[in-house]
Amino acid sequence: MVSFVDGIVNTMTQILIHLGLDIVAAAALAITYGIRHHRRDLVLAYAALNIGVFAVVTLLSDADSAAALGFGLFGILSIIRLRSDAITQEEVAYYFVALALGLVNGLAIPDFRVTLLLNVVLLGVMFVADHSLLLRRSRRQQVVLDVLHSDQTALVADLERRLGGRVLHHIVTDVDFVRETTTVDVRFRLGARDRVRV
Repeated sequence: MVSFVDGIVNTMTQILIHLGLDIVAAAALAITYGIRHHRRDLVLAYAALNIGVFAVVTLLSDADSAAALGFGLFGILSIIRLRSDAITQEEVAYYFVALALGLVNGLAIPDFRVTLLLNVVLLGVMFVADHSLLLRRSRRQQVVLDVLHSDQTALVADLERRLGGRVLHHIVTDVDFVRETTTVDVRFRLGARDRVRV
């Protein structure tokens, strides 16, 4: 009886430790996103996704069958509609890391140092990769021009004049001969006078 109670206490202690780590990690991710991208709705979405995944993985990790865990994760992923609203690739990356943090912390790996290391790595990669100093002058924009260009050199020159930077890469995605418009997906580097403060 004593060993049974000790087992429950040990399990609950381990779950609470991992829950605490998950809450800290999810809060760090959500706050970083909120400060950098200013979307309160997605801060809530990342926190809810993370804690939901943590709860389901924690419950299913004690199941005898790995299939139960797989079906549970499939159920979670099937209800997440990432394309219900226009979101950027950066926001998709935050969704993925919020989900990964919930998985890592919910699985309760016996060696706590591994869990802690994975949390630090996931958060560290997001902090560095989404930092404003990294490629701060590079931009991507979809531009609709009110003119048709007969050659690529004229098109690039027009884009550079309008955007105030140097075009690094461009793809013409649509040409409308009736309205005489050209839609271009442009990657460009801002000129020195247009640098954005961070």
